[in-house]
Amino acid sequence: MPNNNLQNYNPEFLARLYHDMVLIRRFEERASELRNAGHIPGFLHPYIGQEAVAVGICAALGKNDFIASTHRGHGHILARGGEPKHMFAELYARQDGYNRAKGGSLHIANIELGIIGANGIVGGGIPLVVGAALAIKRANEADYPGTEKCAGGVSVVFFGDGASNEGSFHESLNLAALWKLPVIFVCENNLYGEFTSQEKHQTIKDIASRSSSYNMTGLIADGNDVLDVFHVMTTAVDNARKGNGPTLLECKTYRHRGHYEGDMAHYRPKEEVEFWMAKDPIDNFGKRLMEGSLMKKEDFQTVEDEIEKTLVDAAEFAGQSPHPDPEEALENVFVESYEGRALL
Repeated sequence: MPNNNLQNYNPEFLARLYHDMVLIRRFEERASELRNAGHIPGFLHPYIGQEAVAVGICAALGKNDFIASTHRGHGHILARGGEPKHMFAELYARQDGYNRAKGGSLHIANIELGIIGANGIVGGGIPLVVGAALAIKRANEADYPGTEKCAGGVSVVFFGDGASNEGSFHESLNLAALWKLPVIFVCENNLYGEFTSQEKHQTIKDIASRSSSYNMTGLIADGNDVLDVFHVMTTAVDNARKGNGPTLLECKTYRHRGHYEGDMAHYRPKEEVEFWMAKDPIDNFGKRLMEGSLMKKEDFQTVEDEIEKTLVDAAEFAGQSPHPDPEEALENVFVESYEGRALL
């Protein structure tokens, strides 16, 4: 199994990891600018600083796998293959958004990409992936017709340190362990549950240690090192695909901005911020690629230029997208039938 040595990876794969992290960073920066200029309504919860987690996790997944996201979920969706133009259109509340303006920033979903939904409810996506994992297990057993498309897959959920205190977290881990479901619980521990530091809402240091209560595998990754995240996630994915049950994977990371756009984050000590800024996942990975002669200075600029054009075009696309028709308000909201049985 590969490790964190750059020489063990395909250079194109490494370049893609770097590209995807920069894409997420620049998307979030542009989204903040557009929100402050009045183009994007509502709240934004920037993912800046946590890019290595989304990219490392999603790089280990296949087409039959599912993810569920959080209120800080733009990075997860982009890492899973989401297109910036449809992302911006959704944030703009326009018809060409992924959910035709019904999701907004906090609730984007796209089944074609295996994204079963971002969620504004803290820990709200955790039970959803347990259900998806159950469908995968049934498909693997050829037990339930209609589940063939998810055979061999794994189900993944992202959540923060604060969500690991929720009842839904413990209930979901208990059931997933009991049924040995192919699910990976990814805790993005950015040290803050909204405005409260981890040490003030938990007595434990490692959230992964909670796995012992449910007799499941617990792993820890450096959430600011994309290769470490990928390497550890590969172990968890292999474990799930082999039928060995769930994994609780904690990625230790840090958000560079406040809980939401506009939060000045005065509750964070200056020394803490400086310590984590020095561990920036993009800067440090870029340095490693350059030192390993895998990317040159001009290559980094090419990445920036390509992403800049992509985001300019995406924002223009979103701005030109029509507003949704009010008569469509209840379309694509409810499942009206399943195998011929009416649900409403």
